[in-house]
Amino acid sequence: MRKLDKNLLLQNIDSVADYDFKNNKISGSAYLVYQEGNLDFQKCYGLANTEKGLPVKNNSLFRLASMTKPITAFAVLILVDRGALSLSDDVAKYLPQFNDIRIKDLKGNDLGKPQKIPTVKNILSHCSGIGSRGDKLAGMTSEDKKTVDSYIDYLIKAGLDFEPESAQMYSGTGAFDVLVKIVETVASTDYLTFLKREIFEPLNMTDTTFIPDLQQKSRLVQMHTFSDGRNTVFKMPENCIFENFPESHYLGGAGLVSTLKDYSSFAKMLLNCGKIGNKVLVSEKTFNLMRTPTVPKEIMGGCENWGLGVRVIVKKEYPYLPVGTFGWSGAYGSHFWIDPENKIYAVFMKNSKVDGGGGNESARKFEEAVYKSFEK
Repeated sequence: MRKLDKNLLLQNIDSVADYDFKNNKISGSAYLVYQEGNLDFQKCYGLANTEKGLPVKNNSLFRLASMTKPITAFAVLILVDRGALSLSDDVAKYLPQFNDIRIKDLKGNDLGKPQKIPTVKNILSHCSGIGSRGDKLAGMTSEDKKTVDSYIDYLIKAGLDFEPESAQMYSGTGAFDVLVKIVETVASTDYLTFLKREIFEPLNMTDTTFIPDLQQKSRLVQMHTFSDGRNTVFKMPENCIFENFPESHYLGGAGLVSTLKDYSSFAKMLLNCGKIGNKVLVSEKTFNLMRTPTVPKEIMGGCENWGLGVRVIVKKEYPYLPVGTFGWSGAYGSHFWIDPENKIYAVFMKNSKVDGGGGNESARKFEEAVYKSFEK
């Protein structure tokens, strides 16, 4: 294990934050780095609300977008750990309408019945063919987006994008809604109630939710964008957390808000292999499934692979992060990772329409800043 130099860490992350401001990528951000029992860095930068001049704080709420996915994946693993479902179960076991699903191209042409129904594991590793083509989803109406059920109905009609397990293609929202419905069916409760009981309350994640109350909304960071040569606020649709999906639709792949404090508690639990203090949320054996690369190299080469709801670094050629590191990012720029080798978890929060998603520059520069901060 290599040890972080706190002074160097401060210097490097200050530099990264300054770069983002100078390059119009943020109006405000927050960073946290923890190594082996010590909080080595925690700092907020800029403004959460530019009109009111409110600074970003540790309890400012950010839209997680796809950093919701690891939470949904962990919710599924809780049920797997209890024997309530299996990763090899096909989704039709819980949602019979999938028995009739077809493979369809972008024009809606029927390409036939799939040889197999997507499994829970296929969804978690983005090999299901469900909701992977954004151009297929462009025709969704507000009624289609209203609930998990209406969205799944749309996905059934749109058909699979490919034969399950024949390809790997990221599903931004759709596929993880299928997981939400499976969890609700197996657990006999609504998804938010399940998350609160099984994850948020044990981890004291009091500000993580699909539906922020008025007090929480007052702490919600504005959505930054850069337009006409200036930084400005992107007005999100009212009562929507992710794009124009209503917040009452519990989007399993993108719908949560959280704080630096809350999400760091989730990351700490992942570093501890499913435990927090004396609480065991899942067994280590089940937890290890999450961080194990699962997609065959033939259909997903390169330095990254999918575990279950998280990317996993699989080759030393990836810059900075060591092999075995896992985590994910959000469309609005947030990013986190768990490094078991160096006993590090790191969380970065921003909400911006500029430079978001899995390959965003802000996230990569944060990785670089941390891994250039080891003691000489």
